[in-house]
Amino acid sequence: MKMPICLLATLILFSLSAPAQTPEVKFIADTLVVQADGTYEADPDLATVTFQIFSQGKEIKRAYDAATQSIQHIVDLAERNGLQKDDISTGVLTVAPIYEGDRKKRAHSYYVQGQIVLRIRDFTHIAPILDGSVEDGIADFRSLTYSLADEEAAKKQAVAEAMRRAIGRASIALEQKGQKLGSLRYMSLDVKQLVGVAQLETMQVYSPEESLDKESNGIFTRRKSVPPPPPPPPPQRPEKITVSASVQCAFQIQ
Repeated sequence: MKMPICLLATLILFSLSAPAQTPEVKFIADTLVVQADGTYEADPDLATVTFQIFSQGKEIKRAYDAATQSIQHIVDLAERNGLQKDDISTGVLTVAPIYEGDRKKRAHSYYVQGQIVLRIRDFTHIAPILDGSVEDGIADFRSLTYSLADEEAAKKQAVAEAMRRAIGRASIALEQKGQKLGSLRYMSLDVKQLVGVAQLETMQVYSPEESLDKESNGIFTRRKSVPPPPPPPPPQRPEKITVSASVQCAFQIQ
């Protein structure tokens, strides 16, 4: 049996204009939803110190050797202050040629730079490491950051505190009605970032472009006298670190 054309058009128009059905919100009986927050506070037990290594010379070998010796000097200083090899991270040295005038000619000098990162667990060694690392004028102190060596353990403590509060609130609320707390039906968890991580930074590192004059066409002409990097500031007392967690739980009511 064929459907009349006018009736078919009416059905198509109705189907297009009908509003989309939204899913029905179901109410779960005998369920109590509770939200609670938890925090965990601790003193930092790890300091991360970053140094920038830079060297410039007319001969690439001398510039590279000077940067290498500066890194080795910091490594030796760190080991004398009790740091293990796993707590010393040295990056790759990069070399950049510096041209004067026409770039087709031979490079006037070479700029070598790199980075070394130290993880210090005994904070009494921070000051001697900072003082001894920048003596050669090649290493530049960049940053000092305090944190927790085991952040995951701190997060677990915050989550446990949030769950204890959620269970306690739910139990007290049900006791008022003579009811008991049942099993957990649903839970959502949100762990917030660390709060109170202290970070100390210095001025920006000098680059080879900053040590040269430029003409209007952008060609390097001659070098300026670059001031030495500023001395590292004294270590500041680190603040306590706080980790926070938020939970939302749905408990069965017995």
